[in-house]
Amino acid sequence: MRRTKPEKREIIPDIKYGNLIVSMFINQMMERGKKSTATTLIYDALETIGQKTGKNPIDVLDAAMKNVGPIMEVRPRRVGGATYQVPMEVPIQRRTGLAIRWIIDAAKARTGKSFVEKLSAEFLDAANNQGAAVRKREETHKMAEANRAFSHYRV
Repeated sequence: MRRTKPEKREIIPDIKYGNLIVSMFINQMMERGKKSTATTLIYDALETIGQKTGKNPIDVLDAAMKNVGPIMEVRPRRVGGATYQVPMEVPIQRRTGLAIRWIIDAAKARTGKSFVEKLSAEFLDAANNQGAAVRKREETHKMAEANRAFSHYRV
């Protein structure tokens, strides 16, 4: 086990919008260190959202993050030889991380089209409380609700 907790790295806001969430999306999207490619994809997807809806794409992104981020999740807890799935509240940092990961995974799982179109469609679906990422959050909440009987095992 670790002696000390590692310090959190400071995330620099992105260049175009000055938003931390966009910067986190770029870093999560990046594969093999190709940050410029990831940046182009995210910015193009946000531009597409702006053109489709006529709204500020950052507002749509914030709505999507709010709709996808889970409030409760189950964590395994070992008590006397048995492992229980104990529902716990999700910290804000983890909530945003999970939401970002789920949106990107849902966009990758979509069929056809270019990735920019898939990502923008997933953002729009998430903002409208639809799509695979929102379904993932609902499943997580259902698991937490089903295991509410074990909530007294919280740490």
